[in-house]
Formats: sequence, C-alpha cells, structure tokens
Amino acid sequence: MEEQDRSCTYLSGVCPVWCPGCGYYGILSALVEAFADLNLPTKELALISGIGCSSRLPYFVKAYGFHSLHGRGLPIAQGVKTANPDLTVIAVGGDGDGLAIGGGHLPHIARNNADITYLLFNNAIYGMTKGQFSPTTVLYDITKTSPFGLPGEAINPSALALVYGATFVARGFSVRKEHLRDLIIQGIQHPGFAFIEILASCSSFNTTDMNVARIIQNIELLPEKHDREDRIAALRLASEEKKIYLGVFHRSRRPTLEEKYQEMERKAIKKGAATSADLLEEFA
Repeated sequence: MEEQDRSCTYLSGVCPVWCPGCGYYGILSALVEAFADLNLPTKELALISGIGCSSRLPYFVKAYGFHSLHGRGLPIAQGVKTANPDLTVIAVGGDGDGLAIGGGHLPHIARNNADITYLLFNNAIYGMTKGQFSPTTVLYDITKTSPFGLPGEAINPSALALVYGATFVARGFSVRKEHLRDLIIQGIQHPGFAFIEILASCSSFNTTDMNVARIIQNIELLPEKHDREDRIAALRLASEEKKIYLGVFHRSRRPTLEEKYQEMERKAIKKGAATSADLLEEFA
C-alpha cells in the first residue's frame, strides 16, 4: 500500500485517454512504480515523446514533459540530456513512431550511446489513426491498409537495437508489471543508451497477433545462464521465432555521449582560446 501511495505521487492527475483494455495502462503503472522505487525527484525527470497513443504518456506523469513531432522524440531526448546531464531522461514512442518515420534516429542514438532510456511500446499497429499496419505488424496480417494481407515481414525491435550497438537491450510485457518495472529500473540505472521493447495489446485495432492470451502462450523468461555481455547470443535469443523471450538480452559498458563531450571539453580548455588569426589560418 505504501509503495502504491509513493508511485501515485508521480501521476500528474491528468486522466489517460487510452481505450479500455489498452496495454499502455500497465506500462504507465510500471513506470511510476520504477520512479518511486528509485526515489527520483520529479524536478529531475524529463519524459520526451513523439506522436501516437504511446506518446501521450508525458501528460500523465508529474515530470518535465515534451510531446514533440512524429518520430522525433529520440533526438530531442538526446538534446535534453546533453543540455542538462543531471536529468533522468526517458524517451517514449510506439512501433510506428519509432521504427517508421523515426527509424533513422535509432542507430545514431545507439552508436552515440546517449545516457537516456527509450521505452518502445510495441502493439504492432497504428492505433491512434485507427488500425493501419506498422513496421512490426506480422506477415499476411489483415489491417485497414492491408485488407488482403500484409506482404512485408515484421521488424524485430530488440534485434534491431542489438545490431545498432545499444549497450542495454531488454524486452518486457505490459501485463507482467513487476517484471517490467524491474527492467525499467535497470534501464534507468544503466550508464548509456537503454532500449526497452514493451509488448502491449491494442484492444481496439489489433486483437490477433498482439492478443494478450496469444502473447502469454508464447512468452518465456530468458535462460538464467544467458551471458548478457555476449551480443551474438543476445541477438540469437531476441530473434527466436518460436518463443518470445522477456528480460535483459544485453548489457555492456562503453563511454556515454556525455562522458565523451566532457573529454572533448577538457581538451578544448587545455588547448586554450583561439585568436581570430588562428581561426582564419585553420580554415583558410
């Protein structure tokens, strides 16, 4: 009860407008519980989103929020963290927002290793615009924009993040709230770019491949013996088609973008200020 009371202090009081049965309610609950467990001051939290059902989340959380442009949550989140490294920065977006129009940002945020946590809500459909196929919609699925079946293969978000070099990659499920809360905590505590794919049902427009009962039948926790530093082993498990593994696929440590900026700043200070003549000679 006390834990629930603490997590409620992170709710803004704005009532979520998601459909009844939407998996995003579970994600919101897990997120605020993670904030409560970490005892994060609300004035040191920033939530950045793109466009879509998932991207409404900053309105519902008591923190700094930025509801940005379609697919542009990640670069804005990196800018926020660069401007104020003391903030805990969380980027949120859906499979359409993050992997279609915003898909070009993911590899660069991953290679830069910006110290932000990215929650990708994966319900395999465009829900806010009422049922078009998304980058994670499965082959041959019937949607508003694929009435005779989808001819394209689905993107695997976790596998993609691993290939791009993210230093923390995990997969959770909105119904497994306690497990998801722990994944979010680990992601926030990780120094560097943390990518967490979250499977979620869409009760209005995707009741087939993202049906809760179907997901429950296929999910399995990662083997305890899995070596999380082994990126190739992680990719193999993330790409498994017969099972949907949940947990931390990969965790590694390399300098964050903010640490690299600090090193560059030290070098610039050591070199000293340049005169106008120096600049003219350098760029002549």
